[in-house]
Amino acid sequence: MSWIALLAFIAYAVSLGLILPSILRRNGAYRRLALMSAVVALVSHACTLYLRIFDVHTGQNLSLLNIGSLVSLMIATVMTSVATLNRGWFLLPVVYIFAMIHLAASTLMPGEFITHLEATPGLLVHIGLALFSYAVLIIATLYAFQLAWLDYLLKTKRLMFSADMPPLMGIERKMFHITQVGVVLLTLTLCTGLLYMQNMFNGENLHKAVLSFIAWLVYIVLLWGHYREGWRGRRVVWLSLVGVLLLTLAYFGSRIWQNILGG
Repeated sequence: MSWIALLAFIAYAVSLGLILPSILRRNGAYRRLALMSAVVALVSHACTLYLRIFDVHTGQNLSLLNIGSLVSLMIATVMTSVATLNRGWFLLPVVYIFAMIHLAASTLMPGEFITHLEATPGLLVHIGLALFSYAVLIIATLYAFQLAWLDYLLKTKRLMFSADMPPLMGIERKMFHITQVGVVLLTLTLCTGLLYMQNMFNGENLHKAVLSFIAWLVYIVLLWGHYREGWRGRRVVWLSLVGVLLLTLAYFGSRIWQNILGG
């Protein structure tokens, strides 16, 4: 593991060590220090990824682990930004742990999947939108699980209220607003795929297109059900989870299968 990747890993760990006690003991004394450590982690993570992706003679190394690490970095950056507004602290441990796992995996198990995106700027836009929409919808799913967990604690009378406890209605509103943003980005992803991917319906790209479209339909049904039929609770959580799983299979399924066969 390079020194900059090690720095990112340690900074994530320090931030976790400061955040977890603040949540468990409901004491926010060290949260500013936790955010400062998180910023160091994010910058170091970004530098590590830049070296991993662009440190090739030609093209970009978009290996499966590099892409996973990039998505986790995007999610961690967004959630850290949210935390600066004194929100979303309950989700940060999960986000940072996944970022650490992806960072370690991409660093310790390097692989290569060389592409040449500079020759196809339209495809670069498509991939950027795809990754961003995926990250946004994962964040929406995290909010859905947080909502379901707090609702469970409330119904079982185990929920202990504090000044840091986010209101359930506020979490629900954020979840659906984030889902809406993700659906818009996913719609743009599908549209740019039709415009810039000439082989979108050939070979392995066919299953990506079909699964992405099904995921888009799942999210449309989720939003329609909430705003027209008042859907809440487990149904929304399950639909959000199904949508993310479909996108995961669409974006990474064939690559994972190829790696298994190759191994």
